Amino acid sequence: MTDQSNAKEKIIAAATELINESSGNISDITARSIAQKANIGLGLINYHFGSKDALIEECVQRIINNVVFSFKPNLLNMETSKERLTACASQVFAFLFENPSVSRISILGDMKAYGQGTNTSNTQQGFMRMLGDEIDSDKKELLTFTLTGAMQTAFLSSFEGKPILKYDFSKAEERDKYISDLVNLLFESIV
Repeated sequence: MTDQSNAKEKIIAAATELINESSGNISDITARSIAQKANIGLGLINYHFGSKDALIEECVQRIINNVVFSFKPNLLNMETSKERLTACASQVFAFLFENPSVSRISILGDMKAYGQGTNTSNTQQGFMRMLGDEIDSDKKELLTFTLTGAMQTAFLSSFEGKPILKYDFSKAEERDKYISDLVNLLFESIV
């Protein structure tokens, strides 16, 4: 590993550690605190990332990517595609609300550059694995794309503090009801 890539990885490691320690209060993390933790000069953050915000976004994408790939939904006793998808989507939706700052940065970052390998795309792929062979692959893609988009929009819109479609997302049971209603609607209209 070269000195340049080593410095970059030290910066990412320090910023990620600060993000994890911040309990989601990313606005409290300064470029100076990152540089100090990484034991590097402040200018290297801008040199490697352009800005503190770009660095934070890259770190958050990595954090979420690790969560997506290590996610093991509880699917015991789930026999149908609809049951598996509902259970998995409910767990993902809960994660968004339990980790709002990190989730928001990840979603907005994906919207800027959506494509293969983004956390949004990986989530859709995970949802597709919940669906059995009885569902056509084109319908699987449409269903998981629509489900993911509706979840992200509902999550991002919830920052306004107003109930969305009469669901109060501050309550876990209301979030679960939203996901159940949404999956049922998608199965009725797509599958």
